[in-house]
Amino acid sequence: MRVVFLFLFASIFSILAISSTKVTKISSNLGVVWGMTFLDENNMLISQKKGKISLLDLKSKTITNIKNVPKVFNKGQAGLFDIQNKNGWIYLTYAKNINGKGATTIARAKLDKDSLVNFQELLVSKSLSNTTAHFGSRITFDESGHLFFSIGDRGIRENGQDLKTHAGSILRLNLDGTVPKDNPFVNNFKALNEIYSYGHRNPQGLFYDKQSKKLYAIEHGPRGGDEINLIKKGSNYGWAIVSKGKEYWNTDYVGKYRSNKKYTDAIKVYTPSIAPSSLIVYSGKKYKSLKRNLLSGALKLRHLNRIVLNTKGEVIKEDRLLENLNERIRNVSESPNGEIYISTDSGNIYLLNR
Repeated sequence: MRVVFLFLFASIFSILAISSTKVTKISSNLGVVWGMTFLDENNMLISQKKGKISLLDLKSKTITNIKNVPKVFNKGQAGLFDIQNKNGWIYLTYAKNINGKGATTIARAKLDKDSLVNFQELLVSKSLSNTTAHFGSRITFDESGHLFFSIGDRGIRENGQDLKTHAGSILRLNLDGTVPKDNPFVNNFKALNEIYSYGHRNPQGLFYDKQSKKLYAIEHGPRGGDEINLIKKGSNYGWAIVSKGKEYWNTDYVGKYRSNKKYTDAIKVYTPSIAPSSLIVYSGKKYKSLKRNLLSGALKLRHLNRIVLNTKGEVIKEDRLLENLNERIRNVSESPNGEIYISTDSGNIYLLNR
């Protein structure tokens, strides 16, 4: 009886803690803040879709604009995307203008005071289309010297199943931009060597969890059918043959199947769509009730999405936090000391209070 009481008390306390989540505004008027990364616990680099990178001092709240940022193709959903700090290099994904079309590109540079130096373009992806939609694109790193980044299908559904384009895929590179020898399609003349998984629609969240050694992605479905996927080497996630989303112009489902054993199923499907962007597995350093939870921003339904997994990695619970904030949450990031920061499309950055 005592054990049951303690369990119920802990559950009620956790629910109350979650429901009382609040934020403190750190900065504003920044445009669409697509990415955030930390140089240390007091200094954050932010990427803005319009093509700017800024350094935000979290103590003084002062902002320094960074020079020598590459020119980006800023049209529709295109622009400057994610930014990540790794081993003294600043990694960027952005849409590069190629004859009036945008190609998702990954590059890296060093930060010298307020300037990017030693700029290196690692991969200009083969992903051009006539649309300005579904570019991806998030960056994450494993502990073995690899980077992963995501690219959407570029608004062309067939791209999800086409291994001769980078569109609709998650790519894996070495940190210097070379192709790992154990990538799943190396030496396959029918596929591009950089592809790690495919069959994706528009993955705007990607996170490698070093504790579990699992790679997670979250992607936009059409009308319904947003997905969280556990990414495995060489796997096909089905788009657009398999989907639980519907067409925008009628009530028909997209694709032939809702599930099929030839394709890898999502571990979580959102219907209706929340329009997810960004994803982390929280370490639990500061907010104990969120430890080992998946956290994602929601654009359309305007909240911080919390997913609880069991020991088998199965989804057992979903919570929707910060709905009263009523903002499109674009990015979620954890600082070195375990604080959680979020950015919104209205140009704000917030610190999560608990």
